[in-house]
Amino acid sequence: MNRHSGWLVRTAATAVGTVGVTVGLLATAAPAQEIRPAQEIRNDVRDLRQDRREIRQDNREIRSDRAELRGDTKEIRGDRRELRGDRQDLKNAYKSGDPSTVKDARQDLRGDRRDLRGDVKDRRQDGRDLRQDKGDRRQDVRDMHRDRRDLRRDVAERKG
Repeated sequence: MNRHSGWLVRTAATAVGTVGVTVGLLATAAPAQEIRPAQEIRNDVRDLRQDRREIRQDNREIRSDRAELRGDTKEIRGDRRELRGDRQDLKNAYKSGDPSTVKDARQDLRGDRRDLRGDVKDRRQDGRDLRQDKGDRRQDVRDMHRDRRDLRRDVAERKG
């Protein structure tokens, strides 16, 4: 009987010790959980502010990209008008038969074509920048919504 009672006492003592350690761990973890949501709430508020700043910056960049696109489009229209005039000048130079006039008209036409290609390339790049900025803004809006959801959840955990 002493053997069995010793085993029973050891088992009971181990069970009580395990429960005591578990309760002790839970008791120490409880205050840490209360502190943690408060810090999370501060972090979520800070993240929301940062997301709003980033969205405003993206909106500014989008507006400037659109303005650059408008400016590039106007330059392209002007270059195309110049090309029409240069082609007409080249046609008139051929009619005149003067080699130096033809040479000058060709150079003007070549230069204006180069300008047009550069302006088209700029407009294409500005379009890419605009699409990139719109994508950045979309991602920032998603981040803001996620942070707002996290904030609501953390506040609810803190209250409840």
